[in-house]
Amino acid sequence: MLKTRIILIAVAALFVWLIFLLPKSVVENESQLKEGVPETTTASHAGVPATLSATIKTVRAQFQSNSANQKNAIFADSLRTLYTQAGQFDSAAWFAGQAATFFNTTESFLKAGNSYYEAYTFAMEPAKQEQMATQTRTWLGKVIAVEPSNLEAKTKIAMTYFTSNPPQGVSLLREVLAEDPKNEFALYNMGMLAIQSRQFDRAIERLEELRTVNPNHIQGALLLGIAYQNKGLKDKARQQFELVKKLDPDPAVQATADSYLKDLNK
Repeated sequence: MLKTRIILIAVAALFVWLIFLLPKSVVENESQLKEGVPETTTASHAGVPATLSATIKTVRAQFQSNSANQKNAIFADSLRTLYTQAGQFDSAAWFAGQAATFFNTTESFLKAGNSYYEAYTFAMEPAKQEQMATQTRTWLGKVIAVEPSNLEAKTKIAMTYFTSNPPQGVSLLREVLAEDPKNEFALYNMGMLAIQSRQFDRAIERLEELRTVNPNHIQGALLLGIAYQNKGLKDKARQQFELVKKLDPDPAVQATADSYLKDLNK
């Protein structure tokens, strides 16, 4: 059971925070990211509020019927936001790319890169993962070309390599930490990846560094508890899971921490 949870944490979303805030099932939406506008299906909008679905339909119609490039780009950017709200991440990414192609600004590149990265974290099929990863690297690479100090963009690029070229990803994360040893995003991801590869001592080292930088990092506390638990350090693991409960009263967070605490008592 514990191993299954670790795999879900590290692979299904690449962010433990998704355990807290998003549905347990992975969102698979209608977009096949063909060269044209993504197709829609009724099933793909299951669970999307009616008002949001109607707004998406209206703006999509404006996008498809409008021939002015600037207006189309504005509609595309709006659809990026709407599809993100609906949990339709691959469609959000496609429209973000359309907007960025027209606006050609660092801000639009960042939006596209972040949208594709989010879609990447939810992709389950290897081909889809690599497609989303490639687009993430393309758009965030444009950001780094203008802003070499954007370490968050560099960290996200690094994470896209862990489904195809892990050594490349580790190398990039180490570069980030060499430039900023206290970078929370990089420390967290290094700890998570160490757990995924069952290098629990290394995970503890990285996550303890993260705790020094930010004692209230909820996701980091959860991962540190998991690492301790796998090393048989139950008391330390219990402290981390209790800390998670103390830091966030959200029922989903409480239930997640309680499930790990229950495992400690077995």
